[in-house]
Amino acid sequence: MIITIITFIIVFGILVLVHEYGHYYFAKRAGILVREFSIGMGPKVWWRRSNGTTYTIRILPLGGYVRLAGADEDEDELRPGTPVTLLTDVNGKVVTINASEKETLLEGIPLRVVDSDLEDTLTISGYENDDEETVKTYQVDHDATIIERDGTEVRIAPKDVQFQSASLPARMMTNVAGPLNNFILSLVVFIILGFTLPGIPTNSNTLGGVTRDSVAAKAGLVSGDKITKVGSTKINSWTDISQAISPKAGKKVTITYQRDGKTHQTQLTPKATKQGGQTVGMIGVREQEKFDPASRITYGWHQFVTAGTLIFAVLGHMITHGFSLNDLGGPVAIYAGTSQATSLGLNGVLSFLAMLSINLGIVNLIPIPALDGGKLLLNIIEGIIRRPIPEKVEGILNLAGFALLMVLMILVTYNDIQRYFIH
Repeated sequence: MIITIITFIIVFGILVLVHEYGHYYFAKRAGILVREFSIGMGPKVWWRRSNGTTYTIRILPLGGYVRLAGADEDEDELRPGTPVTLLTDVNGKVVTINASEKETLLEGIPLRVVDSDLEDTLTISGYENDDEETVKTYQVDHDATIIERDGTEVRIAPKDVQFQSASLPARMMTNVAGPLNNFILSLVVFIILGFTLPGIPTNSNTLGGVTRDSVAAKAGLVSGDKITKVGSTKINSWTDISQAISPKAGKKVTITYQRDGKTHQTQLTPKATKQGGQTVGMIGVREQEKFDPASRITYGWHQFVTAGTLIFAVLGHMITHGFSLNDLGGPVAIYAGTSQATSLGLNGVLSFLAMLSINLGIVNLIPIPALDGGKLLLNIIEGIIRRPIPEKVEGILNLAGFALLMVLMILVTYNDIQRYFIH
């Protein structure tokens, strides 16, 4: 269980880190201030500030986020009556605002806020040392920090570095970058898997090997023979060979093959073998494999495309036939999947990570408000109507989308617990 828990935390952490780094990277390139980059949720256990961004690790390894300037800033609004402590530079400009009871600023100036504007005028006014006869106003430095109620210190969010101040293409790229990074991660992991395999199956109808003393060996087949027919069935691939031989257990069959450009025939009787509770015919041949880097990379690409196609097929089925909660999975289902993947070793975990990553990327692009796809849709609408969508409308849509996702997550988690832990 401990190995499963550790693997779960690592897998989930990699998924979140890669996804959020996509948003972070393109936001930085667009000149948008990334106030916080968090791995995990809940109370913070570690934090550090660098280049204007506060990096935090939080106690619950079930997600993460990047806080972009201008988005969801109500939590650090300095309301009238809020007691704060100000730290100023040699010119009297405020460089730090402490709004937390958990932190103390030595030599700070106590102030009870009357008014503040940390976006446009960059000022804060209030009663200094509780002297209510005089309202004192301070200029706030553009790069000043604010210590929030939970003790996290982040940069303030002036208008010029806010998300909405960036160009529309830059905002669209920032929104889509998270899912894009998940696709890249999935492809890279599938390619890595290709390099961990002894060889890459070619699905060719040319034999890669023949087991000594097997049915095929006794019939005269050797490595390099190209099977063209099994009985009257034409053969073009390894899949064709498998499908033609499997039903012939214990039945004599004629094999037509090519060797050195000449066509030959031989007869053999596939050996009846139990496989997955069924009896199938086996003749003792191996699929041809390739070992060059190009084939391994191609294998990774094909696995990536196959996985993506499968996920789209499932989503399409859910849309056309309706969905049940059993079609969805949350953190509990991911934990259960991690347990199964861990039992298969490193390759099992890597395969699971690749599937999860592409899944996360595709799901995040669904045009539901609060998801990246919903934000991208609003960007597209803005481009069509050639004006920003009103903040109130966007806020209501995002709030509704977030509420929907939370309700869905609760239902999915409850259903997952029933499925995997309560029988």
